[in-house]
Amino acid sequence: MGALVDRARDGDARSVARLISLVEDASPLLREVAAALTPHTGRAQVLGLTGPPGVGKSTTTTALVRAYRAAGKRVGVLAVDPSSPFSGGALLGDRVRMTDHAGDPGVFIRSMASRGHLGGLAWATPQALRVLDAAGCDVVLVETVGVGQSELEVASLADTTLVLLAPGMGDGIQAAKAGILEVADVFVVNKADRDGAAQTVRDLRSMLSLGGQAGDGAWRPPIVSTVASRETDNGVPDVLARIEEHSAWLAASGEGRRRRVARAASEVEAIALAGLRARLGDVHGSAALGTLAEQVVAGDTDPYRAADELVARL
Repeated sequence: MGALVDRARDGDARSVARLISLVEDASPLLREVAAALTPHTGRAQVLGLTGPPGVGKSTTTTALVRAYRAAGKRVGVLAVDPSSPFSGGALLGDRVRMTDHAGDPGVFIRSMASRGHLGGLAWATPQALRVLDAAGCDVVLVETVGVGQSELEVASLADTTLVLLAPGMGDGIQAAKAGILEVADVFVVNKADRDGAAQTVRDLRSMLSLGGQAGDGAWRPPIVSTVASRETDNGVPDVLARIEEHSAWLAASGEGRRRRVARAASEVEAIALAGLRARLGDVHGSAALGTLAEQVVAGDTDPYRAADELVARL
């Protein structure tokens, strides 16, 4: 495992892919992997990109990768695709859209299936992020599935969250309903060459103003208009500038450390809960659980007391 981690840190793409596969498959070696990676993590800048389907998240991600590579930075991309609730499969098509960087040794792109996990990410995304961080990526971009009105988990994972919108995706009230106003560090109105782009910007400003004035020193999410495509990156330099401004604010205000501590707490909690679920699965169908279920049906106990007793037996 140590040799595998060393090769990953040297930029060997196959070793990085192998480590992420161990994470996704919940390998018995996962704890050994985490122990080997931990001393080399905590350096990457994590950017989250989220927004409704069709706003151009993959195209914007490609444009950002191109800009960061031009600056000489190593970049990792974790693109999460939804899994079918019927077949369980996922297309994993984001790598097809990012063919411009497929042969670049300074870019690692990994598509991940959500596998039914809610929140817009895959369960293994935080651990995969650690792999790319340890592998020497200066910037890691996490692209969520096309989110609706609750899949905003990326905000707890990223240092800076970019919320992408596009003209024709709904009025300002729809933007407020989606809950995106609270999680965005930077708003990106993509496809700004289309009719209605200026109105979308006005709607966002109007909705933000309803939240009242931010306190002194608080971050005010900027709104940037872009036209990201394979032919043009109009507005992308402005997005990079706003990201760097937010990064500087995170460092100066102490918010960056608070976010990383909260991220680690969520990761620890998720791993602990997964362990408890596994142990509950071991006793599922056991005599103890069956007996408790019979008592609930008979009215001799209530589900809460039965659950407490089951947990106590663990």
